[in-house]
Amino acid sequence: MNNRYGTQWFVLFGAATCGVAASAFWATEGAVALGYPRVGDRGKATSDIAGVWLGLRELGQLIGSSIQLSLNVHKNKTGKVGYTTYLTLIGLQCLGLPLAFLVSSPEKVIRSDGAKAGDPTLSKNFLIQLRRIGKLILKKLIFLLIPICIVGTWNGTYQGIYLTKYFSVRARTLGALTSSIAATAANLFWGWVLDLKFVRRPTMAKLVWAIFAAILLALFGWQVANENLYEHSPSKVTLDWDLSGFGRGFAVNVLFRFMNESHYMFVYWIVGTFDQDVSTLTLTVGILRSFESIGSTLANGIGALHIKPMTNLIVAFVLFVAAIPTTTWVTYLVPEHTTINKVDTPDSGCLEGDKP
Repeated sequence: MNNRYGTQWFVLFGAATCGVAASAFWATEGAVALGYPRVGDRGKATSDIAGVWLGLRELGQLIGSSIQLSLNVHKNKTGKVGYTTYLTLIGLQCLGLPLAFLVSSPEKVIRSDGAKAGDPTLSKNFLIQLRRIGKLILKKLIFLLIPICIVGTWNGTYQGIYLTKYFSVRARTLGALTSSIAATAANLFWGWVLDLKFVRRPTMAKLVWAIFAAILLALFGWQVANENLYEHSPSKVTLDWDLSGFGRGFAVNVLFRFMNESHYMFVYWIVGTFDQDVSTLTLTVGILRSFESIGSTLANGIGALHIKPMTNLIVAFVLFVAAIPTTTWVTYLVPEHTTINKVDTPDSGCLEGDKP
C-alpha cells in the first residue's frame, strides 16, 4: 500500500500486528529447536539441530530474494523496488500458515531414546508463569545474555540505511540474496564447528566468542571507513555491480550479515548447553527474543531520526563494545557436561534448582 499508494498508516498497523504474531513465532521456534531433542543431545549436538533450524529459517528469504533480484535485475539506479515484488513476498509468507500445522505438538514427540518431550501447556497458571519468568530473568545466564541480545544485531538498521542510500535497486536485491546465502552458511558452519567433539565445551565457548568479537570489531572499522568515504564524496554515490568500487562496499554488508546470524547461532548454543525442559526453554527463548525485539525497536527508532548514518553506525559500535564484558562472562559459565534430570516435563512452576 505504501509502496504504490503512499498509505503510511497501513504500514504502521501491519508492523504492529506482525510484531504480535512474530513474538509467538520466535518463542515457539526456539523452544522446538532446543526442546524437542533428547536431553543428552542439548549440549554439543544441539548445535547441529539449531544450525539446521536456523538455516531452514533463511530458506524463505533465499527464495524471496531470488525473486526480487529477477524482478529488478535491470534497475541499476537508486530508488524503490516494484510493488509486484511485495505481492510475491506476501504470497510466500501466506504459505507459512498451512505448513505450520505439519509441526508435531510436544506431547506427540518421541525422542531417539524413546522418551517424550512433555507438554509445556499442562501448567497454564498465569501467575505461576509470571513467577517463572521473573526468576528466569534474574538467573545469571539469562541476565548476562540480555545485553548481547539487545545490541547483537543493532547494526542491521544501519545496514538497511547503508544499502538504500548508496546502492542501486538491483544491487540491494543482490544484497538480500547474498545475505540469505551468508546467513544459511553461517548457521550450518557454526553448527558444525560448535559440535566438534575434540574441543571442550567451555573452551569452545571462549574461543568462538573471541573470534566473533575480533571479526565484528574489524568489520565495524571497515564500515566506518566506507561510510566516511561515501559521506564525504564530492558527487552522489551509487554503487552498482557494473561500477568500480562495488566490491569494497558490498562485501562488508554480506560479512555483517554472516556475523549477525552467527550471533543467533552462538546465543542459542549457549542456552542449549544448559539442561532445561521444554516449558523452561519456551520461556527462556521468549525472554531473550523479547529483548532482541526491544533492541530492534530502539535501533529502528534511532534509524528513523534525521541523523547522519555515521552517527547510527557509531551508536551500534559503542553498544556492541559495551556488551562484550557480559558476554565474555557468560562463556565462563558454560558447563562441560549437562546435568540430566529424570523428569523432563513441566512442573507446578519450579525451575531447575527450585526442587528439593
